[in-house]
Amino acid sequence: MNAYNILKTVTKENLDDLNHVNNVVYVQWIQEISKKHWQAVSKSLTEDYIWVVRRHDITYYDAAKLKEEVLITTNIKTTKGPISFRQVEMKNNKTGKILVKSITEWCLLNAETQKPIRVPDTIKNLFLES
Repeated sequence: MNAYNILKTVTKENLDDLNHVNNVVYVQWIQEISKKHWQAVSKSLTEDYIWVVRRHDITYYDAAKLKEEVLITTNIKTTKGPISFRQVEMKNNKTGKILVKSITEWCLLNAETQKPIRVPDTIKNLFLES
C-alpha cells in the first residue's frame, strides 16, 4: 500500500531532559500523521467514521535532537475486521538513520453509534490508491 509522508523539524518544546525528542512527542507524531493520512484520502467519509487507537507497538532506535528534520512515513500494513494495522517509520531526513518504527492498531467505529464496524472495501481501496 502506498505511503504518506510529513516532515517535522525538532523544536525546543519537543525535547526531554536528555535534550532529544521526548517519547510522548513521537506518539503525538504517530497520531498526527495517521490523522492527516486519513483526512487526505477519505474526503467526505470523515463524518461517517471514527478511528480510535487500540494498541501502539513502538520501537525506538535513535534520538532526534534540536533542529533536526524528521521524515515521518506511514502506510496501512493490513486490515482485519474493524482493525487496521498502520506502520509508521521516522528517519533523520539528512542521514536516513531510522529513529522510530511503530505499528498501531486502529479500530474503525461508526460515528453515530460509536460501535466497531468492519472496515469496508471502499475504505481499504482508498489507501491502495493514496
